[in-house]
Amino acid sequence: IARILAVLGVVLLLAAGGFFLISRMDLPLGKLPGDLIISRENFTCLVPLTSSLVISILLTILINLLVSILRK
Repeated sequence: IARILAVLGVVLLLAAGGFFLISRMDLPLGKLPGDLIISRENFTCLVPLTSSLVISILLTILINLLVSILRK
């Protein structure tokens, strides 16, 4: 259990660092064409369809590259 917790801790630290770096890059995530924004007087709903698709494609490519490198 200790190893699993240590690995999860490292993964969470890397994810937090990645999110920090992405937020500093001023990427237009959430503002791409295809992202739905519904604004009313006291209500705002953001549905990032295109942003989610872009992130999913990038993560799929990254994971496939890592797997192919680790198999060698």
